[in-house]
Amino acid sequence: MTGLTSRPAPFVVVIVDDHALFAQGLQLLLTSRADSLFHVAAIGSSSEDAVPLVGKHRADIATIDLTLPPRGGVHAITGLRGAYPSTGILALSGTDDLSLAERALRAGADGFLQKTSDADALVAPLLVIATGMKVVNPELLDRLLVSNHSPDDEILDNLGEHLIKLWSLLAQGLEINAIAARMHVSERTTKRMVASLIQKIGARNRIEAAALAGRYGLLDH
Repeated sequence: MTGLTSRPAPFVVVIVDDHALFAQGLQLLLTSRADSLFHVAAIGSSSEDAVPLVGKHRADIATIDLTLPPRGGVHAITGLRGAYPSTGILALSGTDDLSLAERALRAGADGFLQKTSDADALVAPLLVIATGMKVVNPELLDRLLVSNHSPDDEILDNLGEHLIKLWSLLAQGLEINAIAARMHVSERTTKRMVASLIQKIGARNRIEAAALAGRYGLLDH
């Protein structure tokens, strides 16, 4: 994938939304009423669809519904940001849960909007994200500006010392047996710890977990 600011239109879009009517309506809007600015390459309906569809179609932009089954839109966003950092991500929600929207932005989304009956309102935000800028509604922006906690510190605190050490070793590309030796535990225990780590950070596999480590400064450990 090329950088969004240097790529000419049409921008390749992947829509991940379990509400079929909304996804189809957005697809129709972007392909027939947006002056050929976008090409919708695929539609997914679960959080597990996001990473493979973006990779397969080399998507420039992904729209992610935050209430996706089975693991939620934030999980999908975390995976996308780790696997394809140049892809623009617009988080969408049919609810007014700003805490969920805040989590999406902290996971790496480039923008958040509530779903609206006026689908035309989504065209401009997608173009803004395509230029490398971010889109946040005023209420959520105010909430983020007054927030004093660090999401990175919060995640690391929740992991604990042993899982943080494990994550840093995993990021170095070490195999299970080498990690077990460094952690002074059995390989079986190490595999269980790796599985626990992957689940807690919202990664899909060991490779994705290792890719996310740099964001939290663990490559310097």
